[in-house]
Amino acid sequence: MAIDPGAIDAALAAAVGDDPALIAELRAAFVDSARRGLAGLEDAADEDAWRAACWRIKGLAASFGAVRLVAMATEATRRPVGDPAMLKRLRAVIARL
Repeated sequence: MAIDPGAIDAALAAAVGDDPALIAELRAAFVDSARRGLAGLEDAADEDAWRAACWRIKGLAASFGAVRLVAMATEATRRPVGDPAMLKRLRAVIARL
């Protein structure tokens, strides 16, 4: 399943109307928050911190209709703390946002 940036923009447009500048600002805030969430995962020292960071990413992604990121964050909750393969996949998905 690929990321559909158009879906995120459509969700934003549905929420705020047809204001391209506001949509762009909200998209940038979303991407910034996703990157901060990823940093939280990378810094997680234990299972509780790892899961909390996964849930933050999942909630953020759900708020913006980023279905693939929701699925990956859910999957990450079942992975060991610091799982390098999972972090690599999440980095790639967030980079495509």
